Amino acid sequence: MINRPQISVIAPVYNEIQSLPELVHRVQTVLDQIGMSWELLLVDDGSTDGSTELILRLATENQHIRPVIFARNFGHQLAVTAGLDYSHGNAVIIMDADLQDPPEVIKDLIEKWKEGYEVVYAVRTEREGESWFKLATASLFYRLIYRITDVKIPLDSGDFRLLDRSVVEVLKQMRERHRFLRGMSVWVGFKQTGVPYRRAARFAGKTKYPFRKMFKFAFDAITSFSYLPLQIATYLGFVSAGISILAIPVVVLLRQSGSQAFFGQATTLIAVLFLGGVQLISLGILGEYIGRIYDEAKGRPLYIVRYPINQENGQKQKEV
Repeated sequence: MINRPQISVIAPVYNEIQSLPELVHRVQTVLDQIGMSWELLLVDDGSTDGSTELILRLATENQHIRPVIFARNFGHQLAVTAGLDYSHGNAVIIMDADLQDPPEVIKDLIEKWKEGYEVVYAVRTEREGESWFKLATASLFYRLIYRITDVKIPLDSGDFRLLDRSVVEVLKQMRERHRFLRGMSVWVGFKQTGVPYRRAARFAGKTKYPFRKMFKFAFDAITSFSYLPLQIATYLGFVSAGISILAIPVVVLLRQSGSQAFFGQATTLIAVLFLGGVQLISLGILGEYIGRIYDEAKGRPLYIVRYPINQENGQKQKEV
């Protein structure tokens, strides 16, 4: 029978070999001080820098560490999902392995949980070691998501949060592929509150979220919780139709007055290009939503674990 720990900590790992020893040390220091039973799930998301081997070694040295090793890189959100699936704690804490989410904040999250809150999210008051462009785009992203999505996601809150077991069990039932977990954890409801903290600079290495990935992440967030892109396509159709209707009497009057402004093919070409652009934009937006439906219809697993995990102690059951 599995002994359920009081606290589970999930840390997705992708090429974080330099940060892992410090992460384990700081998490253990904090949780040992709190005096609650705990486990640390290190979810390896297809690392290529030796992180996989280090995680397995750390698991043999520390009974609190449970490795979850992916067969390939599936992405951060699916790594967190795997952590939720394999976690046993009465409360589950999600944090980054690069130590930008300080493990010392875990104390504050647990204190709010003890007060009866079931979702406790960490709110970034400062972000160290990040460029003005990253700060500006992140701020724009959070405020855009807040305004256009169906759920009110707290501003400046990332995945660093504590979830009660009751919330985790609900999230485990939500198996969509294009996941935005910080939105999903708000959508489920329950009693929620925030804890302010200062986001630290990376302990080592470089960011795993360049602009391209951030843009895709933002698009997943928007399409998961908002119909605005589809509505924009409708608005563009109405605008183009309205322009056409208004242009008809204008063209008729100008031609009757003898104006040369609307003779020739230039006007026709401009109109065709405008309407064609609107149609292509609309088809592209529809294609994005249809593509997501296609992904869901295939019914493939969200992730593949490289080998089975021993649920009792987190050690591997067979050699790689």
